[in-house]
Amino acid sequence: MGLSKTIWANPSEIIRHKQPDHPVLVFAPAVLQATARRFLKGFPGLVTYAVKSNPDEMVIENLVAAGVRGFDVASPFEIDMIRRIAPGAALHYHNPVRARDEIAHAVKANVRTWSVDSKSELAKLIEMVPAEGREISVRFKLPVQGAAYNFGAKFGATAELAAELLKTAAEAGFTPSLTFHPGTQCTDPMAWDAYIRTAAEICRTAGVRAHRLNVGGGFPNHRTQGPAPALEDIFALIDRVATEAFGAERPELVCEPGRGLVGDAFTHITRVKALRDDLHVFLNDGVYGGLAELPLIGNIDRVSVWSPEGFRREAGAVERIVFGPTCDSVDRLPGELALPTDLAEGDFVVFEGMGAYSSATNTRFNGFGQMEILTALSLKN
Repeated sequence: MGLSKTIWANPSEIIRHKQPDHPVLVFAPAVLQATARRFLKGFPGLVTYAVKSNPDEMVIENLVAAGVRGFDVASPFEIDMIRRIAPGAALHYHNPVRARDEIAHAVKANVRTWSVDSKSELAKLIEMVPAEGREISVRFKLPVQGAAYNFGAKFGATAELAAELLKTAAEAGFTPSLTFHPGTQCTDPMAWDAYIRTAAEICRTAGVRAHRLNVGGGFPNHRTQGPAPALEDIFALIDRVATEAFGAERPELVCEPGRGLVGDAFTHITRVKALRDDLHVFLNDGVYGGLAELPLIGNIDRVSVWSPEGFRREAGAVERIVFGPTCDSVDRLPGELALPTDLAEGDFVVFEGMGAYSSATNTRFNGFGQMEILTALSLKN
């Protein structure tokens, strides 16, 4: 992958002039910076970007330019990259399970904020991390509601264990805090309501005042037809419920959006390799490439089809089975995708809102997976 120095007007211009035979991610820095400023203006606390969602350096650089000063990192690689691009940024090492060499690496890099969800991992941090000036955020979980998939299936302590861990971290001299993740693509603001009120109960049970409460990621990007998600409504609910739940002991708030920040800054251009007997569509990208997340969270329906001449197909839609380019039968989009009846071989199928995880999870399985990143002034065709 590489970023072109040419700046295009929009994705349809790329289709008309380049006729790309390989998948293309179209990046609009202006969209990314506008979304970042939306978070910085609206969220009532510190905004940290979840680097894993799209770790391309151009993304990090544009977020820094927009004013983002915090990053959620999950590995030594991400730590080193952010230290190089944004030396003064706050690093939150919120992957709750780490090898000892990873802990040592982060200590050397002066990481000051950590998360845990177990007694064994907390014991390692107490042993290896100097407590003074360091924060430990205990990650807890609740049954998932209103999210595309459940982050609590892998990480998060129960409320009872979280209270115990919070008390232990405070007694060890660390700055005690709490963190949670409501689940990816969480369109129901009430998911944050339940978590925030539970966080207050954890503090009361532990007899510890939390310094900060990280309300996680989960902020949705625009994946369906119709209005974009009302992020400001989520921000307002978080602000209100934090005051109601904690009162005078309200902690400082932190969020760590990934998809919600970067998702809408990219559009993904794929091409029809074949239309088999007018039933099955084969694209030049699939679940081993930039469309890896669709089987996990469902098809995105902000999809359009363009002819090689750059004209949008406007015929009525029909549901079709869509496969990727590999010889693996797993390489199929979930369910069926509504595509125009006049779809033809060589057409371009364009997926909007694909900035999160599309490049980060791309592979070269079967020799496919070549992906180019081009820059555009706008993603509107």
